[in-house]
Amino acid sequence: MGEFTVSIDVPLEHLRNLFGSHDAYIRKIEEDMQVVIVDRDGAVKISGEKDDVMKASRVMRELVALSERGRELEEQSVNYAIEMEHENDAEALLKIDDDCICHTVNGKPIKPKTLGQKQYVDAIRDHMIVFGIGPAGTGKTYLAMAMAITAFKNNEVGRIILTRPAIEAGEKLGFLPGDLQSKVDPYLRPLYDALYQIMGAESFAKNMEKGLIEVAPLAYMRGRTLDNAYIILDEAQNTTPAQMKMFLTRIGFGSKVVVTGDASQKDLAPDTKSGLDIAAKVLSKIDDIAFCNLGSKDVVRHPLVQKIVRAYDDYEAREKRRSELKVKNRNHDRGKKQ
Repeated sequence: MGEFTVSIDVPLEHLRNLFGSHDAYIRKIEEDMQVVIVDRDGAVKISGEKDDVMKASRVMRELVALSERGRELEEQSVNYAIEMEHENDAEALLKIDDDCICHTVNGKPIKPKTLGQKQYVDAIRDHMIVFGIGPAGTGKTYLAMAMAITAFKNNEVGRIILTRPAIEAGEKLGFLPGDLQSKVDPYLRPLYDALYQIMGAESFAKNMEKGLIEVAPLAYMRGRTLDNAYIILDEAQNTTPAQMKMFLTRIGFGSKVVVTGDASQKDLAPDTKSGLDIAAKVLSKIDDIAFCNLGSKDVVRHPLVQKIVRAYDDYEAREKRRSELKVKNRNHDRGKKQ
């Protein structure tokens, strides 16, 4: 089959955004789609096999449209556009770009960056309790924090309560000096970081002082009824079933709850069941409770994180198959002996 060429007119002010630093984005599209892309004074020509050229042109048109909306293109955006084109959803990024949750203190818009994240944000809007389950880097906690702060600023809730179980990540930290707040702060640092970035340190400090924002270990929730609040339970995979039940039964009128966790990163004792796993089985059919499962394609950190998550997923799937095969063979051998 002969070489096929398509030309795309790209406004000069968007060329740099489209091509990326040292033409990194264009090289990524060329490598993945097996095409050649050259710029001739704003007319970008794509050459190669027809199907590959058409795919690359759809990806590039989507990225140009994003740039024209004022979006600063990132490597994650380019990777996701390519991945969605392979899944025959060429306009996935344009579908989610209009959904701006809020802005950081520096004016940067916070938006879902993948279809999975968009579904997660929509579920939080539409349900009283939402479980966001997925690997590191999928924005589970950050998007939930953005939604909570937006609801608080719009007077939809009277306060924000952020909590997580205080459990070591496979380490024994021993005695920590300082008062009680100093002892629990290291466990809650990721929540503070998100609050500072979205709300600003000064606004956070004022609302914290007034008791309108509370960051506390999960154990502090026992015996309370939480009305008119936006409540986020982070690192829920490290709760026991009893702790999860205790937390979910604290919810009062006018409250909204988001529970986030990564089922693959438990720090519980080996024989302890995770409250997150049990909740997924027990509560899946209850109205107004939504479960959103984010995957490796929803990772929005460095692309290497996405590769790491996928590598571990593949490894765990192989180990599971190997374990099931061992059990099957063992049962087969027992059947022969009998």
